[in-house]
Amino acid sequence: MTLIAIFFPCVSFFLRGKILTSILCLILQVTLIGWIPAAIWAVISLQNSRADKRNKQLIKAIKSKS
Repeated sequence: MTLIAIFFPCVSFFLRGKILTSILCLILQVTLIGWIPAAIWAVISLQNSRADKRNKQLIKAIKSKS
């Protein structure tokens, strides 16, 4: 998924269900200069969503123990 985020940033957002963000990213990708910020944005967004998922699982595990 990280490689998709680097080479096809708008597809990365689309596969995660963020349609409007994907369209905005595609508009940014149209220019060669915009490709690098779009790729960075997609990778950071992917990492943040993974971290959010881990945190939710951790909170759920802590609540189930108490």
